[in-house]
Amino acid sequence: RQRGDFLLPWLPYRMQLLATINPEQVAVEAEKKFRLRQAARAVVFDADGNIALLHVTKLGYHKLPGGGIKPNEDTVASLRRECLEEIGCRIEITGELGRVIEFRQRYHIRQESFCYLARLAGAKGVPQLTEDEVRDGFVTVWLPILQAIEMVASDRSDDYPWPFIQARDLTFLRVTSAHLGKGPTHML
Repeated sequence: RQRGDFLLPWLPYRMQLLATINPEQVAVEAEKKFRLRQAARAVVFDADGNIALLHVTKLGYHKLPGGGIKPNEDTVASLRRECLEEIGCRIEITGELGRVIEFRQRYHIRQESFCYLARLAGAKGVPQLTEDEVRDGFVTVWLPILQAIEMVASDRSDDYPWPFIQARDLTFLRVTSAHLGKGPTHML
């Protein structure tokens, strides 16, 4: 077994729910009117056991690679496309981590993120960033898992989505760390 391998079931829409993020306390009746956005994310390991984070330099935070699932695209295809675009790498998915649901009141969105574990499949390449990602200053960094957790936990940003991204990605990173035997899963 290599670092990043977890033998978990391959049922993306039945993934274990790891957390629900609802700091604005969206009521059940209101959330029924929210648009569903589904996304695929990954904790991607390189050969040295480091993981990829995107440093959003202009907004002052780090996040895991991944993004929205396009219509008629499956979760795995979406994740492979997002990793190639955002971190410039082909990946091999090694397992499922779980899912997180976020309620974003300002955007009237219920976002469901499916997170996978993966490792590089080949060399690190050059990201193919969108105009928005270039404008926001996306830069790929590779860090040991505990340093990545510390980095995401200590980041501060005034960008509205940041607290949701931080809570979501810390959940995924802490669960990964616990699977690796490198730390507690507290504060999920």
